[in-house]
Amino acid sequence: MKKSRITISKAAERAGVGIETIRYYQRLGLIEEPGKPVEGYRLYPEQTIAQIQFIKRAQELGFTLKEIMVLMELGEKQCLETRELAGLKLELVQKKIRDLRSIEHNLRDLIQHCEARKDDEACPIIFSISQQR
Repeated sequence: MKKSRITISKAAERAGVGIETIRYYQRLGLIEEPGKPVEGYRLYPEQTIAQIQFIKRAQELGFTLKEIMVLMELGEKQCLETRELAGLKLELVQKKIRDLRSIEHNLRDLIQHCEARKDDEACPIIFSISQQR
C-alpha cells in the first residue's frame, strides 16, 4: 500500500504555515526534504505535517528551534531528558515573568510621577530614561 504524499503548498496549507517556513525547517534539518523526481514536484509524506505541527506547538511553549531539534531527537522514550529540558525552559519563563513584573512596576511608578509633576518640571519618564546607571 502506497503512503499518501502531497506537494509543498498542500503541506504548508494543512500545517498552517507558509511554504518558506517549510523550506527554512528543511535547511535547519528539522524536517526532511524529499527527493525531486526528474519531472514533477517534490512530494511530502503526511508525517511532515505532524512534524511541522509539533514544531509550532513546541514554539508556543517557548522552545527555540534549536531546542525543538533536541526534543525531536530525544523522541517519546526519553522522558527524563525531555523533562529536564522542559524544567530549564520553565525556569527561564519564570525569570522572564519576574523581569516583566519589575518593568511593569517601574513603568507604573514613572507614570504616577509624570501625572503628579508640575507643568514647569521635566518629564520624569524622559529624565529617568536619560540617567546613566
